[in-house]
Amino acid sequence: MCPERSLSKQRGAGLPVALFVITVLALIVTSMAQQQESAGSAVSQQILSQRAFLAAESGAQVAIAEALSGASCGSVSASVTFSNAGLAGCDASVSCTSVQADIDGDAAPETVFTLESQGQCGNGAEAASRTVEVRVR
Repeated sequence: MCPERSLSKQRGAGLPVALFVITVLALIVTSMAQQQESAGSAVSQQILSQRAFLAAESGAQVAIAEALSGASCGSVSASVTFSNAGLAGCDASVSCTSVQADIDGDAAPETVFTLESQGQCGNGAEAASRTVEVRVR
């Protein structure tokens, strides 16, 4: 086997193969980074949505206490702003309606309050809103 003869028959296929492999790996890494960013954004939105739900529930609880202690919808605050760390930046808008209904079957009708609380957290594209409706007597 003569070294001169084998060198003349060799072709340079290594460089194109190496460039192809590097390009494919770069595309895989880029797509994985985009998927990771998308998953992080989805988790962030889910947390914001959960905070909005908790703000709506907290607003409803405040409205229940106000409606039952004041015995009318006039004593219910229209909005609740939260200052604690868990709900900072969130607020709840509350509406109240009341009706007289005979629930127990006796002659005296009872007042039934329908309280709707809408919790909002965040602003702009990063905003979430949830609504809770409660009836109490």
